[in-house]
Amino acid sequence: MKVRTHMKRIDQSRRQFLQHVAGISAGVVAFPHVIPSTVFGAGAPSERITLGCIGVGGQGTGNMQGFLAKDKQVQVVAVCDVDQRNADRAKGIVDKKYGNSDCVIYHDFREVIARADIDALSLAMPDHWHSIPVVLAAQAGKDMYGEKPLARTIHEAKVMRDTVNRYGRIWQTGSWQRSQENFHHACELVRNGRIGKITRVEVGLPTGSGTDNKPVQPVPENLDWDFWLGPAPWVPFRGVYHWDWRWIIDYSGGQLTDWAGHHIDIAHWGLGFDETGPVEVEGKGVYPKDGIFNVPTEYKFTCKYANGVELVVANDRQVPRGMGTIWYGEKGWVHVDRGRQATEPANLWNDTIGPNETPLYKSRDHTQNFIDCVKSRKKTITPIETACRSITVGLLGEIAMQLDRKLRWDPEKEEFVNDAEANRMLSRPMRAPWHL
Repeated sequence: MKVRTHMKRIDQSRRQFLQHVAGISAGVVAFPHVIPSTVFGAGAPSERITLGCIGVGGQGTGNMQGFLAKDKQVQVVAVCDVDQRNADRAKGIVDKKYGNSDCVIYHDFREVIARADIDALSLAMPDHWHSIPVVLAAQAGKDMYGEKPLARTIHEAKVMRDTVNRYGRIWQTGSWQRSQENFHHACELVRNGRIGKITRVEVGLPTGSGTDNKPVQPVPENLDWDFWLGPAPWVPFRGVYHWDWRWIIDYSGGQLTDWAGHHIDIAHWGLGFDETGPVEVEGKGVYPKDGIFNVPTEYKFTCKYANGVELVVANDRQVPRGMGTIWYGEKGWVHVDRGRQATEPANLWNDTIGPNETPLYKSRDHTQNFIDCVKSRKKTITPIETACRSITVGLLGEIAMQLDRKLRWDPEKEEFVNDAEANRMLSRPMRAPWHL
């Protein structure tokens, strides 16, 4: 089926299925903590959670395959993408796994959300597309595994958090480092005072992407470009829609926001700052002078917290230990990154957390943790409140670099202090007809 023909059908039926979503939402309001019957198999052939996958590019397909590996607990029943090739490929993977052709392809994510028989969603879209599907899905009673960073703006992150909580949904952020043993142990050492009072934290993230100046070109037949842009400003197609969208500020903040949900998230976990934020931020960024890529290629900003801790976030070439998170305390330091860790004193890493100390939430399988929490209705290891606070730091740094001045932040009100210009940057206009 050609994309244009498919979209014509969607346009004709959009009002009907949106009304259907609204009807589901009304039911959820009355019973926000009722688990869908399909979770436990009532009236169903098994006790599997039924899952729809929205956004099935590289990351989305990887996440989908993680759920397919839990085949006794999860049944993938639908895939959705505005790139027909992605959708076709994902359906092929699902159908091969189950030995049938039952997986349904959708072009419009709202049709997936409207299916009353789907319990949960796996979400992996570009950053500028994170907020709207999450809000609609929460209203429709869906639990969600969603990719980091949580949102493109602080306003969107807050709306997502508040809606997910209002409707009692289970949320897991794709900040999977919290389910890795070395990150977990590093944070437990810091939280339990092994290096004394923390004075400074350094977070190293990847260096930026460089520049490019792709020409205007025809939109591929397989891609619905207008839908891909969604709430972002309309621009002619220049071949940027997979991966490289990260380097354009309308869709992402580059490596800074892409990785904020990983290493800044870990910094907050070790500090116990999952429900707060800094009180000051200032920094400098280096931005491309030409080309269509316009996120910072280099960046460095400093946050100060109410208890005096200083958090420095920079691309890895500007911090001594490069990638990862390092906490400096009165009695030493702890550094952790993917596949490596180090401490001072050196033997500190071998310490164990005793029975009278403070253990942190433990998970060793991020996907399984989400599945377990869908069934138990307990919070995941990376709930939406945590994701909101983690990306807020990255977005505060982005705003401070763009304004090129020190900003004061109120972490309780989640707004800048006496700064109308900065507060206007907490949100961005959305292109009609999309809105929160």
